[in-house]
Amino acid sequence: MNNYIEEYYNWICKNPDKVCKKIATIYKRLVDNIKTPNKVSFFNKSLGVEETHTYIYDEKKATRPIQFIETYLRQSKGKWNGKPLKLQLFQKAFIQALFGFVDKDTGLRKYKKAIFFVARKNGKSVLDSAIATYMLIADHEGGAEIYSVATKKDQSKIVWEESKKMIKKSPSLAKRIRCLIGGIYYDATDSSFRALASDSNSLDGLNSHLVIADEVHAWKDKNLLDVMYDSMSARTQPLLLETSTMGTIRQNVFDIEYDYASQVVDGTIQDEVLLPVIYELDDEKEWINEDAWYKANPALNSIKDLKALREKVERAKNNPIELVNLLCKDFNIRQNTLNAWLTFEDLNNEEIYNEWKDSYCIGGCDLSSTTDLTCATLLGIVNKKIRVKQMYWIPTNLLEKKVIEDKIPYDKWLKNGLLRLSGDNKIDYHDITSWFLEQVNEFDLRPLWVGYDSWNAQFWCDEMKSNGFDMVEVRQGFKTESAPLKQMKADLMDKKINYNNNPLLKWNLSNVVVKVDDNENIMLSKEKARQRIDGVASLMDAYVIYVNKQQEYLEYINEEV
Repeated sequence: MNNYIEEYYNWICKNPDKVCKKIATIYKRLVDNIKTPNKVSFFNKSLGVEETHTYIYDEKKATRPIQFIETYLRQSKGKWNGKPLKLQLFQKAFIQALFGFVDKDTGLRKYKKAIFFVARKNGKSVLDSAIATYMLIADHEGGAEIYSVATKKDQSKIVWEESKKMIKKSPSLAKRIRCLIGGIYYDATDSSFRALASDSNSLDGLNSHLVIADEVHAWKDKNLLDVMYDSMSARTQPLLLETSTMGTIRQNVFDIEYDYASQVVDGTIQDEVLLPVIYELDDEKEWINEDAWYKANPALNSIKDLKALREKVERAKNNPIELVNLLCKDFNIRQNTLNAWLTFEDLNNEEIYNEWKDSYCIGGCDLSSTTDLTCATLLGIVNKKIRVKQMYWIPTNLLEKKVIEDKIPYDKWLKNGLLRLSGDNKIDYHDITSWFLEQVNEFDLRPLWVGYDSWNAQFWCDEMKSNGFDMVEVRQGFKTESAPLKQMKADLMDKKINYNNNPLLKWNLSNVVVKVDDNENIMLSKEKARQRIDGVASLMDAYVIYVNKQQEYLEYINEEV
């Protein structure tokens, strides 16, 4: 038999530049525990006595899951489809650590919980599925209940579906295991594997043998984790396996679990039943050092494509948004949910235009009621440049207060005609309609479509329609906003957008932060309440239409010419 823990640690010692401090620390501790079995004393609350346990390393028990996985499981994707699953050294070492340390007297496993955090595309889901399948079939547990759990059902089914595929492709397992829509069943031991989510109706009364808590970075609170951990209390050697890439810093359950696991690694906290394995860069600056990439990506150049990562790194050098996502998802460095969108150089354009008349254009509007600004936008192409014209409104009784609170010269902008007063304590939406009509009647600017966010907009939308405007609802979210925002940024950086050096829009652009999802989609964020971005939201509503109807719009312009 091979001792993969020692083999992996020897590799770590030979390649210190490719291994993060947390991994080096935990595997040194594991090797030490193999050589010198550790004694652990703790107070048993249920019995009311002090207990001492000696944990030894049983290589046979440690290796058995690996033998099962590599003998019976088949891969389901890409060029490896249908071929036997061959584990990487780091995966074998992790499995041996999980299953190999047992109580000297009882033979029961030491670890009841494991945290495995690694950058994306490093075989995390396959590893989860392999462990789950083993514990379903071959862990000598009668009536084993295996659960893959996440906040959303689609996410929880990823590991479950992978296990299902691997079983179906295995000639030996396919005829013994029932893979149904609701679960995977091994009738010989009356065991099952199901996917659950936080909104499932069946979280009470579970008797879990294995719980895989997937993508913990997306979990907003600890209740689900606590429920699933409590569901293991009746089992003799259960396992809670938390797996995830890094997430954004929101003080959610992920941050709590990450910080706790880090303290166990460095010895600040003693928790003998937790196995914390965290792959990450030691320093954010290491993202430009190719050797250091392995610290967060143990499967780099095997499962994870090295060339593709190189290309991502090169793109990120000139794109702050891509860099944030790269650091978080490919190098496992925690990032804040809010990310700066534009530098001042990106957004600044001091070019102005003379009065804009007689042109087809596209409208947009971001409505508010009290505290925010309301903004209306017109966008059109003139001489191959995008011209932008805007008007802002603020409630009359709030002007002085907002000048003081926001420390922004709304009063000056009012005098300069960039801002108008509307209503007393609440915006009167008739004023927005009047402005659009004013642009049509005085300047012959002809909006083909006007984009709007549907929030609190039904009355105003009906009024605009009654005045002949073609209204288009723009739904907020990653799907709608990402492509138009990326196009807008590119156009701003190329100085293709002439916004007449409007200081209000310039200020709004400087305030913009965006959220980035796992697929590198972006959307506007309004989480910093006093940093107004209403002008950008209004411009984005117009940009969504511009991007989606660009060909139709260009045909109108050609007809006009």
